[in-house]
Amino acid sequence: MATVAVIDFGSQYTQLIARRVREQNVHSLIFPPNVSPRELADLELAGIILSGGPASAYAEDGPTCDPEILELGVPVLAVCYGMQLVCRMLGGDVRAQTLREYGRVQLDVLHNDPLFTHVPGRINVWMSHGDAVTTVSSAFKPIGRTRTCPIAAVRHADRPIYGLQFHPEVAHTPNGGQIIRNFLTDICHAKQDWSMGNVASGAIDAVRARVADDERVICGLSGGVDSSVTAALIHRAIGPRLVCIFVDNGLMRRGEIELVENTFRKHFAIDLRVVRAAERFLAALEGVTDPQEKRRIIGREFIEVFKDEALTVPNARFLAQGTLYPDVIESGHGAGGVSANIKLHHNVGGLPAELGFELIEPLRDLFKDEVRRIGEHLDLPKEIIWRHPFPGPGLAVRIMGAITAERLEILRAVDEIVIEEIRAAGWYDKIGQAFAVLLPVSTVGVMGDARSYGAQHVAAVRFVETTDFMTADWVRVDFQLLERISSRVINEVAGVNRVVYDVSSKPPATIEWE
Repeated sequence: MATVAVIDFGSQYTQLIARRVREQNVHSLIFPPNVSPRELADLELAGIILSGGPASAYAEDGPTCDPEILELGVPVLAVCYGMQLVCRMLGGDVRAQTLREYGRVQLDVLHNDPLFTHVPGRINVWMSHGDAVTTVSSAFKPIGRTRTCPIAAVRHADRPIYGLQFHPEVAHTPNGGQIIRNFLTDICHAKQDWSMGNVASGAIDAVRARVADDERVICGLSGGVDSSVTAALIHRAIGPRLVCIFVDNGLMRRGEIELVENTFRKHFAIDLRVVRAAERFLAALEGVTDPQEKRRIIGREFIEVFKDEALTVPNARFLAQGTLYPDVIESGHGAGGVSANIKLHHNVGGLPAELGFELIEPLRDLFKDEVRRIGEHLDLPKEIIWRHPFPGPGLAVRIMGAITAERLEILRAVDEIVIEEIRAAGWYDKIGQAFAVLLPVSTVGVMGDARSYGAQHVAAVRFVETTDFMTADWVRVDFQLLERISSRVINEVAGVNRVVYDVSSKPPATIEWE
């Protein structure tokens, strides 16, 4: 199978690059910067993509790769830091910019190059850099520029080596998919023979090969698409030897337990066990306000609950989790080992040594939309596949500050209204993720001709549109819908007297607030 190698220099978008390649039905693999040319040469290598990264190409401790990788005779596409590194390795210069570029920028295409086939002469691109290539060797020629970056795209005169200062892999570069398609099909001539069906089959085969006939797997169910697809894959592989456990941690939305019990016992016909542990989690979280500490505590208690329940499951050797790559990369566990740590995820890294299970994470290298496509391949119900994401730590990371039973009930009520209203207005399927956040501030209001303060909270509403959950933008929703949500929340939820709407994009913000 033809493969495009993606070399990770620590970008938050590295796996997104690999995903964009896969969207074109081309197989991709991610490698760390120190991958040897021989290892790459042993593949049926169609091309190489060098990722961006947070370092500076001129820094002594900046990640680099073996220069012989550029001599393997396959096309190379270098993105952001990758472009700076390649240009510097081949005789150019890279320096810090006085005027940095972040966000949407207009790029002028300077030459009719195969990389820009079917791309207009002026396009919007997504930039995220403080350094830039200031000079290139005579072997390179600029093929794109912006107002503040005259060398924003280059190609080698004699070899199929390209550099892009912008990020074609993100959704906010509208023509980025076409540029990547041009690189794969017109420059790499890669075979388009990879599909989600193959991924699902491979995952099922891997589980069958790993789990012996007398062993069982425990899968943590949350009701979301990630754990649902994980359970479906493993159930397809080993049948009744799968035991699913739902932990009632007291941090769930209204009706969550009932939904999980009805859906999975009816649809999957599997051994589902519900563990009531709300008091345990709330006691452990009492007084904790730091979001990272919340995640650590929830992760610790989550594992301990599983260990306790596992004692009732004979021959349970494996714990299956619906970990996705955005969880992995935001936790600082990128393939290159140099990704910035954005936030902890309760099911990624930091698992106690005494866990007692071996982990099975069949979705670890996939993005949300890929998981949904596998769910469709496995014939899961639409209401499961297209349900909005819900964080593993639950409402704990949607309550800013201390978590109490009272504040949980307030947020549950607000969340229920938000979801009811966007469904009624036909917006649910248009939004990638919708939720409410309870802020740790009191706010002055007038309710019933009297001043309200004290226990009155602010609720923030967040709607984002995204295809990959690595980048996202806020939704330009109807003001009338926001008005209905605000009116219902203030009138129906005791303890909230102000509603605000979040208009932040990712980056620089994350989708969740904590």
